[in-house]
Amino acid sequence: MSAAETVEGGGAKKRVAILISGRGSNMMSLVKAAEAPDYPAQIVAVLSNRPDAAGLEWARDRGIEAHSVDHKSFANREEFDRALHQKLEATGSELIACAGFMRLMTPWLVDQWRDRMINIHPSLLPLFRGLHTHERALEAGVRLAGCTVHVVRSEVDTGPILGQAAVPVCDGDTADTLAARVLSAEHRLYPQVLALFAAGKYDIDHEIARLDQQSGAGAALYSPAVDVDS
Repeated sequence: MSAAETVEGGGAKKRVAILISGRGSNMMSLVKAAEAPDYPAQIVAVLSNRPDAAGLEWARDRGIEAHSVDHKSFANREEFDRALHQKLEATGSELIACAGFMRLMTPWLVDQWRDRMINIHPSLLPLFRGLHTHERALEAGVRLAGCTVHVVRSEVDTGPILGQAAVPVCDGDTADTLAARVLSAEHRLYPQVLALFAAGKYDIDHEIARLDQQSGAGAALYSPAVDVDS
């Protein structure tokens, strides 16, 4: 377990574990953001349900504690979740950031980390919960797609919404081109939201997350583009 770090100017950084299942590109964006002295979170561990997840080696190369808890080694989902929880506690983590963690969690695990675990999902929730979000967005003919950071609840892709980013859906888009555009927005949104969450800037009341500081009020994204000066 690494020593606690402090935010530049005073105050302890929140200890954060990241859960991944693959390459972990969002994990990488969080780690890089957390290198800033004034970032209020310290990435102390990366865990994966897949021993071959490429993101584990990437984390180890940067001196971050990284472990696999192979879900295939357990008889059922709850046994896996209890082993994962035990490993998370051993790292001294205070918060969890899910970043492409492709496992459904039991209510037991979610309850252990209630209001301390967040996730990023590649759609503008509550639209397109679950898988194949980009294909479904294209099939629906929406003009805006995007991503959402939310607090994890037992039901898949629900929970208080902490932040969202929207991108245009372009004529001729495929699921792959739209996914790439959304992923770029994810890499910018997730570090910002984690920073606010770790700094205690959200108040969760009746399953609504309210932010005590707002910026960009009134800003809009148009698709198709609109001449705002006309």
